[in-house]
Amino acid sequence: MNIERELDWNDQIENEGPEFVTLPEGDYDFEVINFERGRHNGSDKLPPCNKATVHIRVKGDEGETIIKHNLFLHSKTEGMLCAFFTAIGQRKKGEKVSMNWNAVSGSIGRCKVGIRRWTNDEGRELTSNEIKKFYEPAEGAPTKKFEAGRF
Repeated sequence: MNIERELDWNDQIENEGPEFVTLPEGDYDFEVINFERGRHNGSDKLPPCNKATVHIRVKGDEGETIIKHNLFLHSKTEGMLCAFFTAIGQRKKGEKVSMNWNAVSGSIGRCKVGIRRWTNDEGRELTSNEIKKFYEPAEGAPTKKFEAGRF
């Protein structure tokens, strides 16, 4: 078992971490691993506001990847918030609901995954996955991952 801990400046290291995988574009089941509360400093398109960065695990035939997805807590992006909370089963389409962030981790749902392409400072083209859309769950679909011994 690997126990997480702070490293000292002179510690030996060897764990390279998991292999980075970019999944093909498509529809996938997902699980929310965790989220972080943060702050958006503002941009041309959106003024300063709170944001949640959700860490979403997506598995495909090629492997699995963790996608960090920002949810901005602003009226301009309320549709994205509604889509996310609907996908994880905290909200029904057309329903007014308070966002329950304490229940987000461990939630499951379905989403459309795309590929983001960009060029780094050295001129190399890179890719990563991004969430394009969250889907409403099918009738009766689970919205929490089953964990033995947890109620």
